[in-house]
Amino acid sequence: MEPQDLTKVVLLACGSFNPITNMHLRMFELARDFLEDTGQYIVVRGIISAVGDGYKKKGLIEACHRVDMARLATDTSDWIKVDAWESQQPDWVETAKVMRHHYKELVTAEQNNDDVDTAKKRRIEETKHAFEEPSSYHTRRDDGPQLKLLCGADVLESFGVPNLWKHEDIAEIVGRYGLVCITRNGCDAHKFIHQSEVLWKHRKNIHVVREWVTNEISATHVRRALRRGQTVRYLLPDPVVSYIREHGLYSAESEQKNADVILAPLQRHTGPSSS
Repeated sequence: MEPQDLTKVVLLACGSFNPITNMHLRMFELARDFLEDTGQYIVVRGIISAVGDGYKKKGLIEACHRVDMARLATDTSDWIKVDAWESQQPDWVETAKVMRHHYKELVTAEQNNDDVDTAKKRRIEETKHAFEEPSSYHTRRDDGPQLKLLCGADVLESFGVPNLWKHEDIAEIVGRYGLVCITRNGCDAHKFIHQSEVLWKHRKNIHVVREWVTNEISATHVRRALRRGQTVRYLLPDPVVSYIREHGLYSAESEQKNADVILAPLQRHTGPSSS
């Protein structure tokens, strides 16, 4: 298949990035290799979107620091970039809404491309308006770039946690956009998909990528090591390690931040307005 016939894909990773680790970056590379090896796709961009402070997760440091560290981590990448829109919102934003925002940005950029013919621009405009309505998640252009959510197996499994995700958001994410899930040892992503009605319905839009090189780096383990004064070199990019040291981040005190606060999704989805 000629390059011009391949479907362009943009990978979007949403999360705390508290802090960003080498494994976060590795996920992008694994996903790109997997998709391009199919012979159907070409990955043109990766986007890191850090959750805002309104998420209220225990131990979540200020978004400005997390975004700065992510930018340092991706400074040498020619295709992975950081977008601060989500992190700058005053309240927590559902992942489905974040994806809507980035897809609209994506199709707007393509519409403004001088190389796109008039008929295609018209289709792009129609799609852009359709994607503004959550109920139209079945609409997807086959001739334009696709936006897919890049995540780890923990996110896939979290779809089953009561009140953490809205059912319609899960359906929108996997049905309208698509999912690229990086699995780890001890996780049977295919079994989880089989057991979920909504995931099974959209299984052809879910790409499961196996990481064969054992890598159990997690931000939780990194924060624990930092609190104990242990080295985290080679777990994080060197500029991120220097940034953490310079700003004195990840102390015992910071780990208790939001300890007595209900996580934003649980608070929103179980509150009076959710009924």
